[in-house]
Amino acid sequence: MNVSEAVQSRRSVRAFTDQPVDREVLTRILEKAQRSPSGGNTQPWHGIVLTGEPMRKLFDRIALEFPKGRAAHAPEYHVYPPELDGAYEQRRRGVGEDMYGALAISREEKGKRLMWFANNFRAFGAPVLMLVHTPKYMGSPQWSDIGMWLQTIGLLAREEGLDTCFQEAWAVYSPQIREVVDIPEDHIFFCGVAIGYRDTDAPVNNFEVKRAGIDESVRWEGWG
Repeated sequence: MNVSEAVQSRRSVRAFTDQPVDREVLTRILEKAQRSPSGGNTQPWHGIVLTGEPMRKLFDRIALEFPKGRAAHAPEYHVYPPELDGAYEQRRRGVGEDMYGALAISREEKGKRLMWFANNFRAFGAPVLMLVHTPKYMGSPQWSDIGMWLQTIGLLAREEGLDTCFQEAWAVYSPQIREVVDIPEDHIFFCGVAIGYRDTDAPVNNFEVKRAGIDESVRWEGWG
């Protein structure tokens, strides 16, 4: 698989098979991802790779909190800016509606939507969940570095026949995660990454994810 094929075939996979992932494969991906761009070579990323009983223990802990709704949420950062609007908010809402459309869950079926959303906290059935964190004093440039590291992991996973879902949803349960997983107190918890093999038949993995044209994000100057 070349880079273009990996970029084109990568998507947020929300239904995985139960096929286990070999630790050697994950090690190979993570070792290669260490070459990701990093300002000043700071390499501010940290990950904890869970599977088996430690992962199930985390799922069980969050399952106790989920019925409490937003009252149990305590993220350490805004997953989306409170002032998000315009095309950015339209894209966010649009992909959600397209996903629920693929699942045949209408806007009125709020209970079904909530039950589907709960799958986030079982990593959509993936056999591996990586938790990502970084020192609290790191700034926006270092968070950008972490994003490049995660994208590199996602593309390398495709090369190995694996898929990922980058899950900022986990951030709302940061205190509860810290009860189960040893994340340093002076680090901020960022996101989860579900890793596994895509269920190719699942409708949620097959709907079109629309992307804006480059005319909405790129301006050309000096090109004649």
